[in-house]
Amino acid sequence: MTVKELFDFIGNNPNYILIYFIGIPILAGITGMLGDDKCNRSPWKEFFMIIIFAVMIPGLFALFFNLYMFLFENNSILNYDIFIQILPVISMIATILIIRKYVSFNEIPGFDKISGLIIVISGLIFFLWVVDRFRIIAFTYMPIQYFLIIFILLIIAINWGLKKLLK
Repeated sequence: MTVKELFDFIGNNPNYILIYFIGIPILAGITGMLGDDKCNRSPWKEFFMIIIFAVMIPGLFALFFNLYMFLFENNSILNYDIFIQILPVISMIATILIIRKYVSFNEIPGFDKISGLIIVISGLIFFLWVVDRFRIIAFTYMPIQYFLIIFILLIIAINWGLKKLLK
């Protein structure tokens, strides 16, 4: 199964994805109301962590996929699939706004890892966009293992540079 076939399947059968991405913000709201003033303590903040990871991973994938399609493939925003490219981002934003009312993100374990991932991927996409637009480098007939080594070194360099920049 290719990614396109998976996207076509989800687009043709949206019930599961609708239940998932509408249910997560509702679950976050119910959890926040039940936890009330105890949300910054141990079992509640771990449950919020699970909710955040459950919505952030597909939401970030959809966000960066949209960015890729817009910047590199020059696709129109009118061609976006609502269930795959828009709903996860809206659900991610809604869930973050709901959880923020109940608990500080500094208290949620692992949330700093997500923000670091966002910064690294954003920096990498910006760098690749600049390379693509200015035609600085052309990778032709390069063995895949050399390209992967360069790609991993680039991610490490961007991560190191952003850590130095943000300190």
